[in-house]
Amino acid sequence: MADLFDTPGTPAAPTAPRPLADRLRPRSLAQVIGQGHVLSRDGPLGSMLAAHSLSSLILWGPPGVGKTTIARLLAAETDLAFVQISAIFTGVPDLRKVFEAAKIRRQNGQGTLLFVDEIHRFNKAQQDGFLPYMEDGTILLVGATTENPSFELNAALLSRAQVIVLERLSLTDLELLAQRAEMELGRPLPLDGAAREALIDMADGDGRALLNLIEQVSAWKTDRPLTRDQLSTRLMRRAAKYDKSGEEHYNLISALHKSVRGSDPDAALYWFARMLEGGEDPRFLARRITRMAVEDIGLADPQAQAICLESWNTYERLGSPEGELALAQALVYLALAPKSNAVYTAYKAAREAARETGSHPPPLHIRNAPTRLMKDIGYGAGYAYDHDAEDSFSGQNYFPDGMKRPIYYNPPERGFERDLKKRIDYFTKLRAKRQGS
Repeated sequence: MADLFDTPGTPAAPTAPRPLADRLRPRSLAQVIGQGHVLSRDGPLGSMLAAHSLSSLILWGPPGVGKTTIARLLAAETDLAFVQISAIFTGVPDLRKVFEAAKIRRQNGQGTLLFVDEIHRFNKAQQDGFLPYMEDGTILLVGATTENPSFELNAALLSRAQVIVLERLSLTDLELLAQRAEMELGRPLPLDGAAREALIDMADGDGRALLNLIEQVSAWKTDRPLTRDQLSTRLMRRAAKYDKSGEEHYNLISALHKSVRGSDPDAALYWFARMLEGGEDPRFLARRITRMAVEDIGLADPQAQAICLESWNTYERLGSPEGELALAQALVYLALAPKSNAVYTAYKAAREAARETGSHPPPLHIRNAPTRLMKDIGYGAGYAYDHDAEDSFSGQNYFPDGMKRPIYYNPPERGFERDLKKRIDYFTKLRAKRQGS
């Protein structure tokens, strides 16, 4: 039957071309590229499907790794009705309608897989609204998020769903996706080998982004394969994924700090550059670099802290981008400096001891006695002025009376702390000798 608005004798309008990403959408879980760690028979999703026991899920991963596709295919594998909503565009009235429809569907003998894209966008009350429908089996919830669920989702919701971590697509995965695209298009991409590698690099682990790029490239009319330089003039490289206030920020600063601690200047410079390219404030990096000197180098190289402060000061005087080189120099210095957290460890131990023994007073002999009364009750009595002692060392006790002498600072045999350890050993022997006599 002709459409109501068709004019008799007039050919129907041609169907709009489908995007490449839609045409290549997998029709089964076996066709999904990547994510073998969760989809294999031994993986969490593979195991659930094999046992015919699918639970509510939170799919956590970067964009373009197949979250929506996997949810749709899970519904097909389990004969559940697939309903998709986005937390960005869905309000409470819309949710009520979804739940009511799911109830009716359940009464008719069919379950509902409710896929919620960007689920972290729902507030606490909205997230709580899913709980009764998950508990009574009205819906099987599959939420998708690019943000860390630990920070963005309610504990009650997380306790009722299994978090599945999806990974960015590898270069091998992206190459396989490009080959599938070429088969669908019926022709190879007009790129030489280096340009093809560059195109895959531009996708940055995002399969959907790669297919969009391929769609652009395949439409070009060229006489010969394009080179890497020709490709770069026609396509803009995607901005690196970096959220200065989100998890990616903490992941990269952790990588930077651990590279310095691991004495790898090349890795440290790489993560430093990644953060700068992502728009990180160099002052934040200057502060963190100085913290590395205090926490991980310490007295093994007392110059490290001064060098960091000076590089920070240089940045403030020069600004970007020239001042960032001073921070890079400090970073390399720290990576190659001898490492010690002996003072850091000693400080934490001393703080813990102070919390446990916080009411113990200092021994009388090291208390100040500014008044006659204080002198009469023994304040300062018996104090030995170290400069008057042999070797300027009295060996007196400076801990509270009755407290067993602890050892907090234990320097390693590295860098400048090798000399400090000799001093500690010297004073320890001298203290035992003076206190014994």
